[in-house]
Amino acid sequence: MISRILKLEDGVGCEFGLSKWVQIEQSMITAFAQATGEQPESSAPDVAPSFLTLSLLSQMIADAVPRTEAESTGINYGFDRVRFVAPVKAGAEIRGRFTLAKYAEPQPGVIETQWNVTVEIKGEEKPALVAQWKNLRFEKDTATLAQAS
Repeated sequence: MISRILKLEDGVGCEFGLSKWVQIEQSMITAFAQATGEQPESSAPDVAPSFLTLSLLSQMIADAVPRTEAESTGINYGFDRVRFVAPVKAGAEIRGRFTLAKYAEPQPGVIETQWNVTVEIKGEEKPALVAQWKNLRFEKDTATLAQAS
C-alpha cells in the first residue's frame, strides 16, 4: 500500500489504502436497526441500512490507513458529500478504498484530511457508496515523543 512508503502530506491525489473485506451479516443488520430504531422495509428486510455501511468507514480506514507513531487520536470531522449508490444485501462483502484528496495543518499538532472513499461490493459493478470524508488527526506532544525515543 502507498501508505507504507509516502508521508501523508506527500500523498494528496494518491490511493492510500484498501481495507479488508467486511461481511455484512443479517445479525449486523438487525442489531443496527435495533440500535437506531430504523425499521427494515418489508420488501427488503435483508438489505443493510445505508447508515450501517457508512458507519463501517471508521473500521475500514483503521485497516487501510494505519496511524503514525506521532498520532495520538483521530476523529470524524464530517462529510462534504455522501451518495448511497447501491444496496448492500445480507451476506455481501464490502471494502473501502481511500484516496487522499486534501491535507492541511491548520495548527501545530493538528492534521485535517479529506478522503475520497469508495465502498465496493464484492462481485458488483456499482459501489455501495461514495463519499468525501473529513478527519482530524491529533499528534502527540513532540517533547513526549523525543523522550520516548
